[in-house]
Formats: sequence, structure tokens, C-alpha cells
Amino acid sequence: MEIRVLRYFLTVVREESITRAAEVLHITQPTLSRQLRELEEEVGATLFYRGARRITLTNEGILLRRRAEEILQLVDKTRRDIAESDSRIEGTVTIGCGELSAVSVLPDIIKEFRKKYPLVTFDLFTAAADMVKEQMDRGLIDIGLLVEPVEIERYDFMRLSLKERWVVIMRPDDPLTEKEEIRASDLVGKPLILPQRNSVKAELKNWFGSVYDDLNVVFTSNLGTNSGIMVESSLACAVLVEGALPFWDRKKLSFRPLSPPLYSTSVIAWKRGQPTSPAVGRFIDYIQCFLSMGSC
Repeated sequence: MEIRVLRYFLTVVREESITRAAEVLHITQPTLSRQLRELEEEVGATLFYRGARRITLTNEGILLRRRAEEILQLVDKTRRDIAESDSRIEGTVTIGCGELSAVSVLPDIIKEFRKKYPLVTFDLFTAAADMVKEQMDRGLIDIGLLVEPVEIERYDFMRLSLKERWVVIMRPDDPLTEKEEIRASDLVGKPLILPQRNSVKAELKNWFGSVYDDLNVVFTSNLGTNSGIMVESSLACAVLVEGALPFWDRKKLSFRPLSPPLYSTSVIAWKRGQPTSPAVGRFIDYIQCFLSMGSC
């Protein structure tokens, strides 16, 4: 399966027309049609429904589109990494992270690093730890900032001293705001949003104890911002790490810590033994130096 043909395939998907895709690619329509037929023969499946005005994807086509996007993203990243010169460090470092308090360690590290390597830029990918780790395994993310518990046996990492505090967010007019802290019994019967990650839900199950089975969980969510939208709309309260909450509008949302307190640790990690570009390698070295000594 050629990279060129995958690019052709994705162009047809985007344009929803072989004719328009051929124009964009600057090739003839018969040539493009032949390439698509050969691609379908190679994968052993029909990829398109060919309608009178536009073409759409079959289930097999949807799967190939997802895989093709990942493959081409990795190919493009690999080409950029190889093209970087050690004598003139430049390129992009991709960092995956959730909406965590631990993100606050990054600005000082990046600011000082870019004083030495001003041509290096950064791509921040925001998602839950499991998704970040999956992208790291595929080579699409260089460094992950992950809230524990998370399996990191195949990674090199540094555990951060900053801990993630768990809180409940609610509307300012919710009776829960009258409390300084929220106990498990306070949440029984209330519509709730819990994190999506199974490992994190297990941690919360231990905190809730015997009342866990009595909870009214109406949503799970992997990002706090989406949870906040649901809370603001009076659909539920949400249990999550404090993370970016200090930056939210307190007129729209309030939050209270759990009692007894619940904290999670975070790690900054990278794939063990994985070849890296000069920019990524220098940044990993800088992270270790900065977190160990406070400066480099």
C-alpha cells in the first residue's frame, strides 16, 4: 500500500468527488479511478458508495480513512524529524496532556528551553491519559503529561511533586455550595458526571466506599471543560481533578474539595528506547535537568 495512494484516497474522501479530487491532485480522472480500484483490490473490500452526485464511505472505507490519517501523520512527522539538523536545532515537540494542574510546570520549562533553542515549536495535544498514551505508543506524541494511575512500565518518566486535587463542580446556586467540603454521602441521589477512565473510576469507587452503588451517574466524560458545560446547564454535578478550574468563570461554576481529601500524582513520560529527533531529545534532556535541579 503506497503512501501516495493513501493521500489520493483521503483527498477523494475530503472532496466527496473523484472529479474534484483529480483536479486538486493535478492528475486525470481515469488515473485516479484506476488507483482507487487497485486500492480496493489490495485491501479486499469496497471502500466507496458511488452515488450520482457524491461518493460516501463504506464501513471499511471509514476504517481505512482513520488508519490512513494516522499513517500519514506519522510519515510526515518522521520526515520532519529526519530533516532536523543537530547543528541547528529546530522542529516541533508534541506534548500530550489532560486539563491538569501539572500543566503549570510546562511554561517555565518551555520558556527557558526556547531561550537556547528558539527555532523549536510545540504542539499541545489535550486528551485523557489513556488516549495520550495510545498516541505515544503510535509515535504521534513525543512526551505525555499523565495523571496516575497509568501503566508506564514501557516509559521513562519523572513523577511531579505537584498533586492533582479532586473536587466537585456545581452551579453557584446549588445547595452544595453552602458546604466547605463535599463528603460521599452529600452526592448520593444527585445527578453526577464521573471520569471516563476505568482506572480512575476505580480510585473514586474506593473513595466513595459503600455509597458508590447508590450514585446516580448520568454522564462520563474525559475532559473537564465538557463536564463544565453540562454542569452549567443544570444537568449534573461533576467529580474531577481541579486542573484548569481556577481559570473558569466563578459566576457560572463553583467547586468544593472532597472530604476526606483525594489527590492524584502526575508523571511526565516518554517512550523508552524510541528514536527521537534532535529537538525532542534535547527537550527530554532539558526536562530531566530542570525538574532535578530547578534550572539548566
